[in-house]
Amino acid sequence: MSSVTTKPPLDQWAAWICQRRHGGDPELLRRQLEALAPVRDKVIANAALVPGNTVLDVGCGDGLIAFGAAEAVGSTGKVIFSDISSELLDRCRELAAQRALLDRSRFLRAPASDLAGVDDQAVDAVTLRSVLIYEPDKATAFAEFHRVLRPGGRLSLFEPINRFSKPWGGYELGPATDLLARVRKIYEAIQPADTDPMRNFDERDLLAIAEQAGFEEVQLQLTIDVRQAPPLPWTTILNIAANPRLPTLAEAMSEALTPDEVESLRAHLQPLVEQGRGKKRVAVCYLSAVKS
Repeated sequence: MSSVTTKPPLDQWAAWICQRRHGGDPELLRRQLEALAPVRDKVIANAALVPGNTVLDVGCGDGLIAFGAAEAVGSTGKVIFSDISSELLDRCRELAAQRALLDRSRFLRAPASDLAGVDDQAVDAVTLRSVLIYEPDKATAFAEFHRVLRPGGRLSLFEPINRFSKPWGGYELGPATDLLARVRKIYEAIQPADTDPMRNFDERDLLAIAEQAGFEEVQLQLTIDVRQAPPLPWTTILNIAANPRLPTLAEAMSEALTPDEVESLRAHLQPLVEQGRGKKRVAVCYLSAVKS
């Protein structure tokens, strides 16, 4: 009698990074990684890293910022990979081993608001990308960043400002508008605009919290972009989740609509998506600051 060993399902964070953010479309994944490269480079540049520094990368995910930081701090520097997902930390550990970086890497499972595993004044820089959108206690997170930094250390982060965007708000659907509104309610019930950490702040809040935490020389750059949505295959769009806590479009449609209504919405929305006939509204900010 033989037995089949199956891997346990990934947690929501690892599943999103590995599959649901690009819907299993390798071309979209390539484009996403290409777009993230300048974000990584700017976060690292704003951290003003030098060889020998110790960097704490909060919410490291699959290591985009952390591995770039490892190059910047050189063979005498160290990187602390921090995330709430043990699976993503395991993935980073595997990649660090492949790159012969284990001897100068550390892996810490922790949320941004509780970095108790890092001593006071233990690091020269704290970096993060798209982490505070999941953190309900942003003030405590900034206090933790300030605590673990040495005097003169730098904080460098990138965050989307999701108040500016509206899920599926850039398509003109005519008679299918009410159907999409019902689908949108699925998302809004999970992440209410007024209370969910994904959407209940803007760049001015981040600036104020950084100052309240004791940071100085705070610099913030906000970029707002309104452009045509890129054309994408319908099957890709169906299988994308906007973030780890949300269902895919296919899952939300199935929950909100009857099969006939799903087909009606598809008939209206598919050609718009595949022809790129929508608008995309994006706002992002970079913030850097110094601990005096």
